[in-house]
Amino acid sequence: MSKNPKVPAADEQDLPSNTEKNPDDWSTGGESMTGAQASYLKTLCEEAGELFEPDLSKAGASKKIDALQNKTGRGHSH
Repeated sequence: MSKNPKVPAADEQDLPSNTEKNPDDWSTGGESMTGAQASYLKTLCEEAGELFEPDLSKAGASKKIDALQNKTGRGHSH
């Protein structure tokens, strides 16, 4: 019987995925935010009544997006 490569081994199941990596640890976190981040951040800023900061880094934009998602309830499935 062959092992299914899409199912993580028992010892890998509790490890954080790459999508959960702290933005401060991103190798490209200091680069300018992406166009997609800027677009979504503008929308979130408008909804939250906050000013959009166009000079944020990728990491800074990610943190701001997380904070504004919590503030607005956007991006959460419940």
